[in-house]
Amino acid sequence: MRIAKSALIQPGGNVAYAVSAVAISLFSFAYSLRFGQVSILLYYALWLPLIAVDYRKVLGNYNRYIWIYAFAAIAFLSVFWSAAPSVSMRAAIQYFTQVLCTLIAVRVLDAKTLTLGMVAGIGIVLVYSVLFGHSELDVIDNTYSFVGAFASKNQLGFYASLGLIACFATVFIFGERRPSWLGATGVVGLLSAYCLMMCQSATSVLTAVVVLALMVGLRVVLTLTPDQRKLLVIGGGVAVIVLAVAGVYLGAVDAVLGIFGKDSTLTGRTYLWQQGIKAAADNPYFGVGYQAYWVQGFSEPERLWEEFFIGSRSGFHFHNTYIETTVELGLVGLLILVFTFLKILWGHLRRLIEDIRNDESYLLFAICVLLLIRSFVEIDILTPYNVGTFLFYFCAGKLMSVRRQPDVAAWARQARQPEPLMH
Repeated sequence: MRIAKSALIQPGGNVAYAVSAVAISLFSFAYSLRFGQVSILLYYALWLPLIAVDYRKVLGNYNRYIWIYAFAAIAFLSVFWSAAPSVSMRAAIQYFTQVLCTLIAVRVLDAKTLTLGMVAGIGIVLVYSVLFGHSELDVIDNTYSFVGAFASKNQLGFYASLGLIACFATVFIFGERRPSWLGATGVVGLLSAYCLMMCQSATSVLTAVVVLALMVGLRVVLTLTPDQRKLLVIGGGVAVIVLAVAGVYLGAVDAVLGIFGKDSTLTGRTYLWQQGIKAAADNPYFGVGYQAYWVQGFSEPERLWEEFFIGSRSGFHFHNTYIETTVELGLVGLLILVFTFLKILWGHLRRLIEDIRNDESYLLFAICVLLLIRSFVEIDILTPYNVGTFLFYFCAGKLMSVRRQPDVAAWARQARQPEPLMH
């Protein structure tokens, strides 16, 4: 039986394959530590063979993606000065290949298909966690929390946050109305909210609330003209900065964290940040090498593992993307990462402001904001085989796609129609 190429690599025409591929990829990312090499090989098997279907279509002109590969490139180069060259080499290869697979996904997925795949995949991930999960003591917070089938409650909370965002986008951005998908989004949305509540992760709850509020607000902003949006975005940006500064100095941050039984020291994270800054100062320009700090046998990580009761002596980090990057890849790596992050954020925000309607950037900008907020307390985009890394580079790759303006008359007719009520 012959399978048409479009059923595999044509965005919008490959829904059956693409939704399944995204869903399985997310499951592989979630439980790669549990299932090991099998889940990683399955992830590669979903994307790399598409090159053989039509390499011109799947790979495209990779000269345009050089800036996207910059961080993976510095991770590779760090092998030459790494304190643990073999560790850095293996991790850099894994990171590079994930970026490669993600950019293949960019070429064969549209934003709606990605969203449907996220709904399906996150639903499977959370069901598995509910069925086979457990609670454990969080050494950072010194509390027992439901972690599902993950090693950390923050990872469960991350997937639950993404589940709520994907469900919102499916119904209110892409207007999915088929009963099967409406039912699926309802179930996954409720399951995501339940897991978010059970994991008791302040980071995940707060970021989910902020991003969902942003997405609701953007629905109002997108009814305005591009010129009106520019003024609103500038005013809104200034207001956010003022409120953030006021929140720090007036105690609003402590009040919010107090709801979750925490304070602004984040129960141990600030100590980790101090230790990370101290470690970064020892190799300020190029760092100790990609993933070459948390290596068994090295005195400093051994000390921190012991202080935080990490018996496995693995799976630990400084709980801050920028500190972790500086420790591993120095100020050079940090500048590359920050440049990439800002380019992605500004690129999708600019499309939202200037285009009459751009559902793709509507979703991807919200995901970027989620990753940005979490970057100050997690390292979602620094490790291979991570859903955060996949989404980060997916957002980057989509900036290289051609911007297509929708028909103005059709958009105007749609704008005059009443919006569906949110319940």
